[in-house]
Amino acid sequence: MSENESEQPTGDETPSPADYGGESIRVLEGVDGIRKRPAMYIGSTSSAGLHHLIYEVVDNSIDEAMAGHCTTIGVHLNLDGSVTISDDGRGIPVDMHADKQVSALQVVLTEIHAGGKFDKKSYKVSGGLHGVGITAVNALSEWLRAEVRRGGKKYVFECARGVPVAPVREVGEAKGSGTKITFQPDGDVFPDTKFRIATLEARLRDLGFLNPGVRITLGDDESGTNEVYYSENGLLEFVQHLNRNETVIHEDVIALSGSREVQAVEGDEEATGVIEADIAFQYNTSYNENVLSYCNNINTIDGGAHLSGFRNALTRTLNTYGKQNNLFKADKTPSGEDFREGLTAVISVRVPNPQFGGQTKTRLGNPEVESVVQAICNEQLSTYLEENPKIAKKVIEKGILAAEAREASRKAREMARQRKGALLGSDLPGKLFDCIEKDATKCEVFLVEGDSAGGTAVSGRDRNFQAILPLKGKILNVEKARIDRVLGNEEVLNIIKAIGVGVGLDVDLEKRNYEKVVIMTDADVDGSHIRTLLLTFLYRQIPELVKAGHVYIAQPPLYKVTYKKKSRFVQTEEEMRRELIDNGLVGAGLERPDGSAVGEGSMKELVEVLSEFEAALQTLERRDIDLTEFFERRDSTKGEFPMFEVRRGGEEHWFYTTEELESFINEHRPPEVEESEEAVEGDASQPAEPEEEDEGTAFQILELHEVRTINRHIRRIEELGITTEDFFPVQLRPGEEPQPRYFLSNGGDQPEPLETIRELVVVITEHGRKGREIHRFKGLGEMNDEELWNTTMDPSQRRLIRVRVEDAATADEMFRVLMGDQVEPRREFIERHALEVRNLDYHA
Repeated sequence: MSENESEQPTGDETPSPADYGGESIRVLEGVDGIRKRPAMYIGSTSSAGLHHLIYEVVDNSIDEAMAGHCTTIGVHLNLDGSVTISDDGRGIPVDMHADKQVSALQVVLTEIHAGGKFDKKSYKVSGGLHGVGITAVNALSEWLRAEVRRGGKKYVFECARGVPVAPVREVGEAKGSGTKITFQPDGDVFPDTKFRIATLEARLRDLGFLNPGVRITLGDDESGTNEVYYSENGLLEFVQHLNRNETVIHEDVIALSGSREVQAVEGDEEATGVIEADIAFQYNTSYNENVLSYCNNINTIDGGAHLSGFRNALTRTLNTYGKQNNLFKADKTPSGEDFREGLTAVISVRVPNPQFGGQTKTRLGNPEVESVVQAICNEQLSTYLEENPKIAKKVIEKGILAAEAREASRKAREMARQRKGALLGSDLPGKLFDCIEKDATKCEVFLVEGDSAGGTAVSGRDRNFQAILPLKGKILNVEKARIDRVLGNEEVLNIIKAIGVGVGLDVDLEKRNYEKVVIMTDADVDGSHIRTLLLTFLYRQIPELVKAGHVYIAQPPLYKVTYKKKSRFVQTEEEMRRELIDNGLVGAGLERPDGSAVGEGSMKELVEVLSEFEAALQTLERRDIDLTEFFERRDSTKGEFPMFEVRRGGEEHWFYTTEELESFINEHRPPEVEESEEAVEGDASQPAEPEEEDEGTAFQILELHEVRTINRHIRRIEELGITTEDFFPVQLRPGEEPQPRYFLSNGGDQPEPLETIRELVVVITEHGRKGREIHRFKGLGEMNDEELWNTTMDPSQRRLIRVRVEDAATADEMFRVLMGDQVEPRREFIERHALEVRNLDYHA
């Protein structure tokens, strides 16, 4: 589960009819349409959309694997924020395209609806269908570099924001074949361009299970992560992995597999194809269903035909077996829901002509797939149950227990209606401070931690459309409770009644009392725990509410800044940093020791450019590169720094272009050394494991992606009066006192000396703190009602984060680990992520 999609205040401006004419009609050429409406192609520009860029490229490599041409795929997060995806497939074609008269590689990367997936001779099945994915990645990247090994040659193609920098060019010889795509997401498109290793792990691990025999590597320069995902037994191991934190009721994973030839219709043409299906499942003692579905390796999080086919066949087959063997009580025949309690399953189908819902492919619509999956499951599961009666009996008994619990749940609902009023109706809990407005689409309810904060919220709200439900302490952890016990908990019952949509199978979103359900808790550890319990409840018992986008997280400010007895609030760490810099720049001036001014009138721009430049320099230092030597290698003619460092035989070699690098490698590579044996440091471009090589002949190639940022900013820095020498202290003879490069004045009596220009941003930030009292909030109770309204509840000023389920498998696993019965997985999770903690709230 992710918390994203900030809701920002918007103004209403309605254009008049006179403003709409022929000149209003725009034709977006090339990739302009993608950049104008990126969400149409990648879902959103949030974290989900950002990581979708990687998935689009990886899915192309997976399609090569499904076609039998690829065995190794590498994903590597580089220190500069870019990512490299590589494979050992056939390589994107580079020959001249007959219609476009440019290289096919350029067509694939820059033309919408261009690709090899339309030709069934190239790919019998694939995840890519529309020829948009890789083009969208290119369009939404600040820069993209494609390298193709094909036909004994290496080719390079580079783009900036989807536009070619130069034609496809041959840069040298190459052994083997494959494609390597490196790109930097565009900060003008994505508010946050940082890839998260944890987000990628789940998706790549799934692909490893779904494609047995294919090795997938995931590396991260920042964290030092180097994971390998490889499976021999595919879905069997996938289900075992999903159930590793659960107590299973039968050790063996049930596996079903088969194929059917079907007649499908695509457009006006009939196309015959073979649909293949693999299913694996196992029951555990939990109360939740965890069924994952995939089509052509695409995670169809909203299910579709293959999921419906499996569910129908499972219910019918188990019921038939139970009746034939007299395992059911007369009045206790389990339903489909009962047979799915505690079920962990993975369904994977390969379909020649899949009909997905949208570019992001969240639901499969082919009706013929449902009948194929149902037929395979009916036939093979019936045989399995007959051959394994002990397992069959355990599964049936699990369904019977679930049916009994469902009956208890029904009675609990009836009692709740009699005792507290209808769960689906107008009766609301007594603790609720409701709003005046009766139109649910205009209303919102805040679930507030504690009576104290709840009282502040009640006083500060706009009672016309805002309702407040104070919560007493921590609610029941529904991950460890059946629905009948859930409905017996007063706090949970109050939430269900307040929202008004029901719970479990009774959910009806049309009967909701509020358009937004806003969780508002403290920023401390207790508040985080309560927020997690509430999200667990909503995700498990009212998932439709989450999927429809009605659940939000309130964002109280992180800081209160007091200056000259006046206070203001700051929402985020980044805003606080920018404010301190802006404060520190007031009256600031920069001079050299000779009195000449630097950056006059452009101090803010200088500090901003230096901040980005400094981040790139720190990346170089983390690579153990001496900055003094590196700056000396700047090309005096072009004013650029080298992009590649090659270490070989104890010597260092630096190169500015790919052509120079390839020329050196081809000249010095021993005849018997294959290119796939090169030891590549800091890059996943060669996924194959390096073999033993002589230390004097082995290449260590370091591609410095961050140099693109350095080259882009260095000229502007120099235009503002800074030289490359200013980044280093003045060279002194023994006994000499340190000499400043600059003096920073800010209206004080004594200018502050700076030994290097790299100190400027730090000193400016410290100046911005002077005279200001900065308080970091932990609890809502630290604000009065007016402050809470102005910062957190006023729709014209507040920030709400909409909660969405981006990856059902990841969300399900996270809740099982953090909220389930097993202690060991939770301990391992804490140990693994301990160093990622920021602003730890410790209660002794």
